Amino acid sequence: MYKKDYRLFSGVSNLPLAESIAKNLDMNLAKVDYKRFSDGESYCEIRENVRGVDAFIIQSTCRPVNDNVMELLILCDALRRASVGSITAVIPYYGYARQDRKVHPRSPITSKLVADLLIAAGVNRVVSIDLHAGQIQGFFNIPFDHLFAMPVMLDYLRPQFGEDSMVVSPDAGGVERARAYSKRLGGGMAIIDKRRERANVSEVMNVIGDVRGKRCVIVDDMIDTAGTLCGAAQAIMDKGATSVSAVACHGVLSGPAAERIAASPLSEVIVTDTLPLSETAKACPKIKQVSVAKLLGEAIKAIVSGDSISRLFA
Repeated sequence: MYKKDYRLFSGVSNLPLAESIAKNLDMNLAKVDYKRFSDGESYCEIRENVRGVDAFIIQSTCRPVNDNVMELLILCDALRRASVGSITAVIPYYGYARQDRKVHPRSPITSKLVADLLIAAGVNRVVSIDLHAGQIQGFFNIPFDHLFAMPVMLDYLRPQFGEDSMVVSPDAGGVERARAYSKRLGGGMAIIDKRRERANVSEVMNVIGDVRGKRCVIVDDMIDTAGTLCGAAQAIMDKGATSVSAVACHGVLSGPAAERIAASPLSEVIVTDTLPLSETAKACPKIKQVSVAKLLGEAIKAIVSGDSISRLFA
């Protein structure tokens, strides 16, 4: 069926997603043994012949971020030394994406550092979904396929949101994303004007746009501690909206996120399985998860067969 021999490998960060992708491709994950030494060092061993094959490594660099980044690098090194034909890193959630520029005089650009490490480890191509900053693609001098979770989210949203809805961007930086959702749902668009005092702390200032009497949906790329999201939801309801929901590709949901969402006016929060949900997030009835396994599976098919992946964009 495919032009090339390829295998799917998975790290331990998000094994359920990797297994779902393999199921969508009607194949099994390649055999890899992982272990950790008593001092915390990671180790892996490829348990089958991979000489000349195209390797696809599925690994979200989520918490524990440093361990999962290192595991990805080690697996790349093991494959390269086993003489694979090529290595494609499928990174559904690209960790360190928020450190994409110098915000202070002596701060790092860690997104670029991670890119350099991946290339040094032998990665030939990267696939990721909904980067926090699109310009991160420019940190790589190798092919980078940037996918979007919007088609998956729209399948969920269309039965509920139409012309009477309002798509809301939680900040000015997300206006392009909100406009894309608004265009496809046929509703209006609003923007939250906020001021961030320090990391993970934000203050909602104003709602730009008329949300009165509207069913609103906030769209973002990720939800971390949910402070911004819950503040935005409250501001929208205070302006007379009938309901407010939220969608975000990456449900980081760290710290008090689940508790904040449970106590907020949000009707529901939809995230994808680029990240595994924590136990507290699973216990929150407002948090729902949709899968990007089919999307990533189709992208892998396209790469293997040399087809365009633009058909995957809504």
